[in-house]
Amino acid sequence: MEKATFAGGCFWGVEHLFNHVPGVIEAVSGYEGGHVDNVTYEQVCSGRTGHAEAVEVTYDPAKVSYEALLNSFWNMHDPTTLNRQGPDMGHQYRSVIFFHSPEQEQAAQRSKEQAQKHFDRKIVTEIIPATDFWRAEEYHQRYFEKHPGHYGCHFIRGWVPAVEEGAKQA
Repeated sequence: MEKATFAGGCFWGVEHLFNHVPGVIEAVSGYEGGHVDNVTYEQVCSGRTGHAEAVEVTYDPAKVSYEALLNSFWNMHDPTTLNRQGPDMGHQYRSVIFFHSPEQEQAAQRSKEQAQKHFDRKIVTEIIPATDFWRAEEYHQRYFEKHPGHYGCHFIRGWVPAVEEGAKQA
């Protein structure tokens, strides 16, 4: 199993969508990219910790490629809005790919360049090294399953193609 970490606005929708990608073992809501250890939701919401609401994805590379996960990421949020996704605004809602290896960094860069061809505005997604991931409180995990009918600001676009030719598709 391998890890991939993404931030694309409120983690509820990102986690929900990744948990439905075939080959994903688990997607977990949490916080990454900040300077406070053992951070809480209230601290992150203050905007003073530097964290993004993020989702750590554990996946089986024999069933889904990292490139296919990147494709899913570009298709589930608007990567052209700075520090915002839908109605959620603030640095904690920024778009980020946290890479876990040089190979993931290179794949993310290639994928971003390819995805840019499908957006009229500039993609503002950061591509930065993964740091400590802090699991969010239990009430945030699988939020939409616990609260059916709750509004989400994420979507599946489905028109940004995978970069890797013949990649296992999500």
